[in-house]
Amino acid sequence: MQLPPQVTERAFERLAEIGAGDEGQALRVAVEGGGCSGFQYEITLDRPSDDDLVLEGKGQKVVVDSVSLPFLAGATIDFSEELIGARFTIDNPNASSACGCGTSFSM
Repeated sequence: MQLPPQVTERAFERLAEIGAGDEGQALRVAVEGGGCSGFQYEITLDRPSDDDLVLEGKGQKVVVDSVSLPFLAGATIDFSEELIGARFTIDNPNASSACGCGTSFSM
C-alpha cells in the first residue's frame, strides 16, 4: 500500500490566506509528462472531482487526481517563502532527479 501525499500546515495556512476555499476551490497538484526532466508538476486552483484524493486541513483542500497519485505517493506538499519568491513546493521521494527550478523531475 502506497502512502498518500502529505500537506504541511504552512501550505494549508497559505491556501487560507489567499481564500482558495472561499470559492469552493482546492489546490490541485498533478503530474504531467514534459519538463526538462521527463515529468512536471502542475499546480493550480480548481474544483475537486469525484475521483480525486482530497486532503483537508484548516478548512482548505488539496486534491490529487487518480492518475497523478502513484507519482506523488509519500510526497510532501509545502509552501516556501524565500528571497527569490514564494511558491508551493513538493518534496517527492519517488523522484530520482529534479531540475533546478523544482517543477520537473524524473523517476
